[in-house]
Amino acid sequence: MGGDVESKPKVAVIGGGAAGFFGAIELASSGAVSVTLLEKGKNFLSKVRISGGGRCNVTHHCLDPEPLSKHYPRGERELRWAFETFGPRDTIRWYEERGVLLKTEADGRMFPVTDSSETILEVLFREAKRNGVRLKTETEIHSITPIPSPQGHSNFRVQLKSGEILEYSKIIFATGSGRKAWGWLQALGHTISDPVPSLFTFKISDPRIEDLAGLSFERTLCSLSDFGYTQEGPLLVTHWGLSGPAILKLSAKGARELHEAEYSTFLKIDFVPAYSREEIRKTIDTEKEIHPAKSVRNTPLFGIPKRYWERILESDPTTFSKTWAGFSSKDTHFLIEELKNAKFQISGKGEFKDEFVTCGGVSRKEVSFKTMESKVVPGIHFAGEVLDVDGVTGGFNFQNAWTTSYIAARGILAAIQKGQGSG
Repeated sequence: MGGDVESKPKVAVIGGGAAGFFGAIELASSGAVSVTLLEKGKNFLSKVRISGGGRCNVTHHCLDPEPLSKHYPRGERELRWAFETFGPRDTIRWYEERGVLLKTEADGRMFPVTDSSETILEVLFREAKRNGVRLKTETEIHSITPIPSPQGHSNFRVQLKSGEILEYSKIIFATGSGRKAWGWLQALGHTISDPVPSLFTFKISDPRIEDLAGLSFERTLCSLSDFGYTQEGPLLVTHWGLSGPAILKLSAKGARELHEAEYSTFLKIDFVPAYSREEIRKTIDTEKEIHPAKSVRNTPLFGIPKRYWERILESDPTTFSKTWAGFSSKDTHFLIEELKNAKFQISGKGEFKDEFVTCGGVSRKEVSFKTMESKVVPGIHFAGEVLDVDGVTGGFNFQNAWTTSYIAARGILAAIQKGQGSG
């Protein structure tokens, strides 16, 4: 790595999570800077340790930046380019080169083959140590003050709660959804989008799904029509309402609007998106011809689970006891509506235990995504969820962390190479 450590430009990375650790390693591996990673808590990488049920969903096997970027309700346009610089292929390669093999599951999520987040922690700690990153836990910051230089560049004075004062040439903020850090950045002139929950389940009390917890639908089309959002995917009935990939993605898309509506709006579900209304009508007509004496409730169609099929019919008592021969045009219309356009009242939000994602943070307009540098305070760079960027579940938020921290590190190194902030 070469060079006297004390003579090198000093860079602080604030926040010891995935983005902070990765950015610190990338910076230090250049040998051009002295890097200190500051974490206010007792432990580094605590979220990485428990993510994915302790397995760590490192990234997603969506390798094309175009479709990949569409998994980010906030940040799609900016990350589209960023993923060209460092995307899932690069993440996979980075870990493989350091002895960590990843596997792809059926839904595209990627985990270490060991199925243990400890594997990821071990390689990150090893790389940080090997590259000389200074690790400081239980380091609470009191204030951050730019110190303008005669050349117009800023160094930064970081005062700790302990009273100690540190000075750095540049800073990467990788503080996640931390209100204190947002407060410092706001004081420095940044705009902060108010944080609201992003990934959550829907609380719904409805006789059609009561006591059906665990029942799943392989493919549905779920819509928050009041807000103009639609998502396709599996659906899961829970003890408190509805969950599953379609719901979680929808909650992320409509996070702000749902928050403003106090989580009270209608959910529309197409349980059979593969069938048109006309195809459903024809299938019902065929059943009436072939099995006129059969009980409708005992003849579920279109892959609808029998228990839910019965609940649909129970919601209109006149249809529940009918045979196909007695199934009228009005009954057919009712059934089509329940299959293609079922309405459920959302009354609140639940939680999603595998993700801890907040929508909100530093305005994307105030950041150059080519370097992750602030347009408001030169010398400050950003990585991860401190920005108003968030992804849906499936490894996308970790990929955002790897990508933005890599770009932030490269941006700092390029600036230092040009002679900026070298004090």
